[in-house]
Amino acid sequence: MDPWRNIARLSQKEIRDLQNKKLASFVRNYLYPFSPYYRKLFDQHNIDPKSIRTADDLKRVPFTSKRDFIAPDENPEKFRDFILQPTKETIRKYWPLAKTAGMAFVGAARGKEYLQDQLAREFRPSFMTFTTGTTDKPIPHVYSEHDMGNLRTSGSRMLHLFDIAGSDRIVNMFPYAPHLAFWQVVFGGLDSSVLIMSTGGGRTLGTDGNIAALLKVNPAVLVGVPCYIYHVLREARKGNCRMEFLKKVVLGASKVNEGFKAKVAELLYGMGTTDVSVMGTYGFTEARTAWGECPTGINVSSGYHLYPDKEIFEVIDPETGEVKPEGQDGELVYSSIDARGSVVLRYRTGDFVKGGITYQPCPHCGRSVPRIASDITRLSDVKDLQLSKIKGSLVNLNNFMSILSDMAPVDEWQVELRKKDNDPFEVDEVVVYISKRAGADEAQIKEEIRKKMLLMTEITPNEVHFIGFNEMISRLQLETANKTRRIVDLRPKS
Repeated sequence: MDPWRNIARLSQKEIRDLQNKKLASFVRNYLYPFSPYYRKLFDQHNIDPKSIRTADDLKRVPFTSKRDFIAPDENPEKFRDFILQPTKETIRKYWPLAKTAGMAFVGAARGKEYLQDQLAREFRPSFMTFTTGTTDKPIPHVYSEHDMGNLRTSGSRMLHLFDIAGSDRIVNMFPYAPHLAFWQVVFGGLDSSVLIMSTGGGRTLGTDGNIAALLKVNPAVLVGVPCYIYHVLREARKGNCRMEFLKKVVLGASKVNEGFKAKVAELLYGMGTTDVSVMGTYGFTEARTAWGECPTGINVSSGYHLYPDKEIFEVIDPETGEVKPEGQDGELVYSSIDARGSVVLRYRTGDFVKGGITYQPCPHCGRSVPRIASDITRLSDVKDLQLSKIKGSLVNLNNFMSILSDMAPVDEWQVELRKKDNDPFEVDEVVVYISKRAGADEAQIKEEIRKKMLLMTEITPNEVHFIGFNEMISRLQLETANKTRRIVDLRPKS
């Protein structure tokens, strides 16, 4: 039985004690003995695995990052180094006598084959998801049956967090692909015995097919990628559909702000919904899990509720690596304390969170688990734009999303980064493409975009173009790609 209800009400001290106990056991009995990558890392830095007893001791362990997964030509399957690989010899060498004696007793009582089967279920990879390959080739991360149990548990916890009843129906519009988001929803539904219809997103059924699925299933909950959910709901409203049955919308795989949530809610209000919650989720392939916000008002984000019995998060200064105190901005660092298959410790996510982590009880649902603030930005989205011949400007591309997604007259948008005259030695240009709502004034939209961009990014776009809705859908690859082409960098790679 999942102890989530009890864990979600523990005190800060009880949570920290739980994490320290699980971390010490995990590093000593699983990570160091069975991970080729981390055993080598610990040995290179003279770290005794028994010295990692508390979360504070993690500071002694070097960071892991995406670069450590990139396979050189001479080692194309480097990802295997992160997979726990126990052998008879390492089990005998590193597991305590009480544990090996217990195994011997089970083997004697139920047979050698039973014992081998139990170990295989705990450690042998049986499932796989991939990174999306945004920055490099897709990297596989594998799950054993133990990890599949964790995937089901985290999905079930999120459904409970979202206050989804067993009688509710869910339509899952995440793209059908070997990516975390789709499968997190599927296995969460299976663990909770909640009826889920997975449409596979736009590439599988198309927009008309997804609208038909909604009208057929009448779900209380809709789950998917923000831009595609918005697109489907917008098309449904154009078709005068009624969707008063929808009560909750759960968005994942990209950042969601309050302005975008309000636009989603506005569409649903126009189709008969009287009360709706719009919630965001956060997850990444290396963790093989996701976390959610609890239901709040449209203009409020609760933060992502964590699973302190499964992981430890730190917030660090991305420049110095110094661990930041509670509530301070910084880069998120993730450590698993209950994993098999592909395992990471002190993994730099590349995600910058404003507001850091809080350990105070949630003011909306009362749970006392740690929460990550909802304002998360990928550090790779901070680009150096060479806007003059003299110097560049660091620009957070997520600010474009905050500006353009919040503007009521803007239906869809895309930002394009390119070189002036396509000359690699020229300055950078920022070009904005807009599909506007009917009746909206183009000159007014242009002026608002320029003012807001100057205020938030200290730059203004070189050009703002207004294009038709169908052309915009094609540019965004909204119905054909797993990730929408919202910000396109056409500059030559250095």
